Amino acid sequence: MDEFTDFDALRAACLNLREGSDSSAEAVRQRQSMLTKPPGSLGRLEDLVAWLAKWQGRPMPRLDQVDVLVFAGNHGVTRQGVSPYPPTVTTQMVANFSHGGAAINQIASVAGAHLRVVPLDLDTPTQDFTEAPAMDEAGFLRAVSTGYGAVSSGCDLLCLGEMGIGNTTSAAAIAAALFGGGGSRWAGRGTGIDDAGLARKIRAIDAGLDRHAAWANDPLLIAMALGGRELAAILGATIAARQFGIPVLLDGFVCTAAVAPLTRLATGALGHTMLAHVSAEAGHRLLAEALGLKPLLDFGMRLGEGSAAALVVPLLRAAVACHTGMATFAEAAVDNRD
Repeated sequence: MDEFTDFDALRAACLNLREGSDSSAEAVRQRQSMLTKPPGSLGRLEDLVAWLAKWQGRPMPRLDQVDVLVFAGNHGVTRQGVSPYPPTVTTQMVANFSHGGAAINQIASVAGAHLRVVPLDLDTPTQDFTEAPAMDEAGFLRAVSTGYGAVSSGCDLLCLGEMGIGNTTSAAAIAAALFGGGGSRWAGRGTGIDDAGLARKIRAIDAGLDRHAAWANDPLLIAMALGGRELAAILGATIAARQFGIPVLLDGFVCTAAVAPLTRLATGALGHTMLAHVSAEAGHRLLAEALGLKPLLDFGMRLGEGSAAALVVPLLRAAVACHTGMATFAEAAVDNRD
């Protein structure tokens, strides 16, 4: 399936999740015990190889096809003065991506990853969620379906990213709706708002929470009412990756908030994902902890664009290379411990 026609179909997809291969992960651990190194000496690199193997369903994981998907959307809530940049910047940055001029272009190239940017109705921002749901049901399902359909079933690893002026406001609103605390707990400075702008952002989040309080117990309706098209597409892509057996690297605060509703629907729904980094954006560390996600990097980044997710790819390539290329004690004629 790559198109969700109603909420029942989407909920069913969120609940009927493909399981990973525990036997593939165990095969990795067995091989690790035979490689020419002290047990566990590669630390989290060993865990990452086992994670890749589990979700690829291969005892020897590979990274032949790594895709970076960046979804772009515009937000009506920017009318509340929540960003120092106008929504036109989203369209301009999409053009910059296509010309190879953004940070993600450089990082994806170094990582040996294929970058694809998917704009979603940039000329028509979502509704201002302080006044109405950001999307209606049809629009939300269409965005989720776009994300689902953008994932290649032959991909070995998927990196997810986003671009959208105003989207940290939507991310903070979703986090507040799911985990409580209001705008003051979750709002950050995003692309660099001043104190007055931060106060407007907090007020907008709280107004959105109040307006849509009746939907507070339904995570998908929360995503529809407070999110954006690019967040909905990230949600759809994450579901597709699970169904296709593709491990996922999540980027920053916006990506994490986009997939957070899944955890309220199904236990272990994010098992096939890893959090690439903890963003400098206020609220991301809190959200990662709430979701039980342990970030791989902490570099003070807050760019978005999938930049940190792509930055982790060379690290994973090194982990896989050690696992597949190192000699065993027997092959190297090196004495193992007794």
